Amino acid sequence: MRFIIELLVAGCDVGSLTGKAVILQDGEILCYSIVPTTPKPEKTARNAMDAALQKKDLSLNDIEFIVGTGYGRIKIPFANSQISELSCHGKGAHSVIPSVRTIIDVGGQDCKVIKVDKNGKILDFAMNDKCAAGTGRFLEVMARTLELKLEELGPISLESKNQAKITAQCSVFAETEVVSLMADGIEVSDIVAGIHDAIASRIMSLVYRVSLEEDLTITGGVAKNIGVVTYLEKRLGVISKKLPVDPQIIGALGAALTAKEQYKKKLF
Repeated sequence: MRFIIELLVAGCDVGSLTGKAVILQDGEILCYSIVPTTPKPEKTARNAMDAALQKKDLSLNDIEFIVGTGYGRIKIPFANSQISELSCHGKGAHSVIPSVRTIIDVGGQDCKVIKVDKNGKILDFAMNDKCAAGTGRFLEVMARTLELKLEELGPISLESKNQAKITAQCSVFAETEVVSLMADGIEVSDIVAGIHDAIASRIMSLVYRVSLEEDLTITGGVAKNIGVVTYLEKRLGVISKKLPVDPQIIGALGAALTAKEQYKKKLF
């Protein structure tokens, strides 16, 4: 018979492209999962949580408190409470890099820039959620247009010798522009470099709306793209702090840390 002595809490982040779950044991990451989204947020949440629980042979009953976040947070049936992804990304990033003051989160369909104080509390933020340009979805479209795998984009962009210029501010028009560049015989590496620099330019405008303060870190799935990170660092003139955990789980981590705080308040 197995006895659970340590406090187990969890965070579940239902995003536009992936669902994430993080389980904490006494405040430390015990396990996590990243799964593709489904048409139903509640199913995505269950898939993410089940995948994390299975890694340690746990059941949902073993978890004392769960906080939901992400665009689908209100549809997470097993969450004890919900909190915005802005707060979760701020808390999550600050917990693993206490010196961080600016957080850039590039998600599947939006981009957020968050400014926090020394305690990880949000001071200001800027968000672009009206257009897919500059997001993970945009990169997926570009990869498909170029007949490349998504994970190939970053390394290929760093091979560029003569970066192409992508001027369109709309993802639809940018795709047309990329097709035209391909027809003109422009090197694929130069096109991909132009795509990444265009994304960096859009993100940079958000950063300046809240003002850049070091240390800076980048979260979200796009943080795994070395091309986007490199071109963004060039434009900002700052080297970002690399997260010691998967950048895609930062929102879920922040939700799990909030779950720990809220559970303790409930007890006392």
